[in-house]
Amino acid sequence: MTWFKRAAQDGAGTVCYGHSPLLASPTPVIRSRLLLAAVGLAFTGLVARAFYVQIWAEDFYQAQGEARYAATLELPASRGRIQDRHGSVLATSVATPSIWAIPPEVDRDPARRAELARLLKMTPAELDARLNGEGRFVWLRRQVDDETAQAVKKLALKGVHQEREYRRQYPEGEASAHVVGFTNLEDQGQEGIELAFQRHLQGKDGKREVLRDRMGRIVEDKNATVPALNGHDVQLSLDAKVQFFAYQSLREAVTEHKAKSGSAVVLDARTGEILALANYPSFDPGNRRNLSGNQLRNRAITDVFEPGSTMKPLVIAQALESRRVRPETVLNVAPRSISISGWHPTDVHPYGDLTVAGILQKSSNVGTVKLAMQMPAQELHEVFTGVGLGQRPQLEFPGAVSGRLRPHKSWRPIEQATMSFGYGLSASLLQLARAYTVFAHDGELMPITMTKRKPDDVVQGSRVFSSETARSVREMLQLAASEGGTAPKAQVLGYSVGGKSGTAHKNVEGGKGYVSNKYRSWFVGLAPISNPRIVVAVMVDEPSNGVYYGGAVAAPVFSKVVEQTLRQMAVPPDLDVHSQIVARNAHKGDAPVLESF
Repeated sequence: MTWFKRAAQDGAGTVCYGHSPLLASPTPVIRSRLLLAAVGLAFTGLVARAFYVQIWAEDFYQAQGEARYAATLELPASRGRIQDRHGSVLATSVATPSIWAIPPEVDRDPARRAELARLLKMTPAELDARLNGEGRFVWLRRQVDDETAQAVKKLALKGVHQEREYRRQYPEGEASAHVVGFTNLEDQGQEGIELAFQRHLQGKDGKREVLRDRMGRIVEDKNATVPALNGHDVQLSLDAKVQFFAYQSLREAVTEHKAKSGSAVVLDARTGEILALANYPSFDPGNRRNLSGNQLRNRAITDVFEPGSTMKPLVIAQALESRRVRPETVLNVAPRSISISGWHPTDVHPYGDLTVAGILQKSSNVGTVKLAMQMPAQELHEVFTGVGLGQRPQLEFPGAVSGRLRPHKSWRPIEQATMSFGYGLSASLLQLARAYTVFAHDGELMPITMTKRKPDDVVQGSRVFSSETARSVREMLQLAASEGGTAPKAQVLGYSVGGKSGTAHKNVEGGKGYVSNKYRSWFVGLAPISNPRIVVAVMVDEPSNGVYYGGAVAAPVFSKVVEQTLRQMAVPPDLDVHSQIVARNAHKGDAPVLESF
């Protein structure tokens, strides 16, 4: 009988737990102590953990917590615009979406991931590779079009987000690509004006610290927002229309003559501002895939060549300046050649007696050499350096080169002779254009610039020749560009022009000797002759369609560019068009005069 039944028989009426044999049995002391120790250890562990989390590793856990709900959003600054002299936009920034993700949070549904990869023009394997990282941020595709961004947004894939960035657009495209340059995905200038004025164009990004919920939505701002500071605009001296005219004319000439490339420079003769600087072939600055350094190179500034007969006006100018000769002084250039240290420079045609003006008009090598050899080497060297040859142009542009001009003390007679008609030294097309400002600006060499000058800027040139000498050479240059000269194709209806053509053999690679059937065709000139407003220089590299003289290849490009530029500048004509047409018809069919080289 159990103790419950005994209690009932005893009439106790209640159950007495004190009679329980289980409770009455003695409990081992070790058990209670073990239990107490376990509770104590657990409590100690909790205290230690709390100490570790709250004090010892507080920074780590605080950072981990904030990483899940706090975020700092970058507020991108808009890069400054690049404008031409009239305010037309050459480069600007437009807001564009970029796709990024938090890898651990991205939905792992294979079908939805495959669709995302398709939208972003990636393979599923490429997408998975980007999402398999341990970080909490990864770019999936930057600067996508609006249609793609909307499709990704509609897909609503967890863990995939969008952010606004700025992408550069270049409205003038290929025409001004070599001048304006371009930026990379980080909005850093890589070429051209974008690189040269990086600090001025680049703004300062702002930031916004926010709190997010578990879905990534912004709940509130954590701290005060730091606004973005946009970059400053840059206004160039370039005229977008003149730049396009120059590019278009070059493209036509290079195509017609099956040439390798071409370049053109247009300068304001009064201020030294660069109105155009064009190269062909060019590239699209908004789409630079598979481009090489050769395509990106601004040949008018970075490439140097032997300038050929375009050097002759400088030699003749010094001969006039030093009073050795006058324009009407007669020199005998027969019989087509002259001996210098066993070498014989020749003319294309036999001329006999020529005036100094005729030497330039007919581009006589013999006559030019005779004038040059009357001068000490130092004197001729000072003329060349005086017009900027052998010196890097002081220009706000990367890559400008100095060319090659050896010290006069090392010149041998044969080298002095060849340099007088453009061999044995080298210059860029920009250097040649600037050198001719001494004739356009009455004997002063003008400083050049890529940025627009202010109306009240006083531009001071450096004196090289007297005004009388400069005017005399201008008249000779007009003869050279007229019927009976080497470049009648340089003429422009309504405007008087003057200039000098040049044709130079190309060097063999390595610089030793020349290639017999490869040439560079030049023309450098100014207009109007009566009151010069512009200087235009043109170079066509390796024309290979049967014609290669500068007067036939480069002079027509000069003519087109001058006509369009003077009209754009609203310069009134200084010649009667009817008289010009009558004169042209009278000389129609005359054999062209070919320059010596």
